[in-house]
Amino acid sequence: MLHRESGFYKTDYKSDMGLYRLPISRFAAFGMLVLFFAVAPLVLSEYHLTLLSLVAIAVVGALGLNILLGYTGQLSIGHAAFMSVGAYTAANLANNFDLPFLITLPAGGLMAAAVGVMVGVPSLRIKGVYLAIATLAAQFIIEWIINHSPSISGGVQASIEVDRPTLLGVKLDQPAELYYFLLIVAVIAIIATQNLIRSRIGRAFIAIRDQDIAAEIIGISVFKYKLYAFAISSFYAGVTGVLYTYYLGIASYEQFQLGVSIDYLAMIIIGGLGSVLGSVLGAFFVTLLPIGIRLAMEEIGTRFVEHDVLAQVISQLRQILFGVLIIVFLIVEPDGLNRLWINIRNYFRVWPFSY
Repeated sequence: MLHRESGFYKTDYKSDMGLYRLPISRFAAFGMLVLFFAVAPLVLSEYHLTLLSLVAIAVVGALGLNILLGYTGQLSIGHAAFMSVGAYTAANLANNFDLPFLITLPAGGLMAAAVGVMVGVPSLRIKGVYLAIATLAAQFIIEWIINHSPSISGGVQASIEVDRPTLLGVKLDQPAELYYFLLIVAVIAIIATQNLIRSRIGRAFIAIRDQDIAAEIIGISVFKYKLYAFAISSFYAGVTGVLYTYYLGIASYEQFQLGVSIDYLAMIIIGGLGSVLGSVLGAFFVTLLPIGIRLAMEEIGTRFVEHDVLAQVISQLRQILFGVLIIVFLIVEPDGLNRLWINIRNYFRVWPFSY
């Protein structure tokens, strides 16, 4: 059958190392591309395309953090700080030097990668909670530098307005245009991450995550690959910050505070550590769940609660309910949404047998 391995033989290394080795996997990937590129813009409203655009941006950032934490085992709570580095780098290059989007995007990622390497230097001597505290310190240090450097932040309010990106002479100012562009960037990030993990660097990341002492014994330069992980993860974060800046039309430190780092940490934990699909599912979950909760509470409130009380109740209970749902989900499935999908896939792989 199409969804099973038996009957599909590999005769060379190229076919054995393919991203999608089964026909059903290739059909599913093609079907998802058709769904999001062709069907969604035709049937969804501008509001829903806006939500999907935010999800696409979140996917890039979640992939970057998963490379660092899920695949390399380096805990970081300063992901939003690297996003702010990329955002302000792109904003200053665009406004002060009138550089195009195709230059400011990688420039923001590279600047964030450089800062990430500096933050990753202590990872040789510390790990676990201590490394998390170091990245938390980097979050506050970078925020302080941005707020107290007018040449970087653009003034007292630490906000820089940026025009919408222009690609091939076309200004992307419509929701559908921005959606297509962000979706393409997200797909590129997904494919790049899949290929990275299959490479020698990705295998070194996994070896360090599983047992760094054993990895060093077999010849892996632990310090070098940890710096690689910080650089690559920070590059993804910087690109995410640039995308947020161009999408929202402004670079502001309020968009990249500690709560954003926690949100991205929740994305990869809920989606599944060490999984590309888990990063995508976690981005959908964390981005869309608060909106779903708000809409449900507004629907309930308009029926059973007076309007004056409604605004107070929603603002207080939405975050509480969001946290409770995350805790309940992690109790039910601690390995994340990716494990839930693997269980479903394994069921159909052996169906109708029970083994």
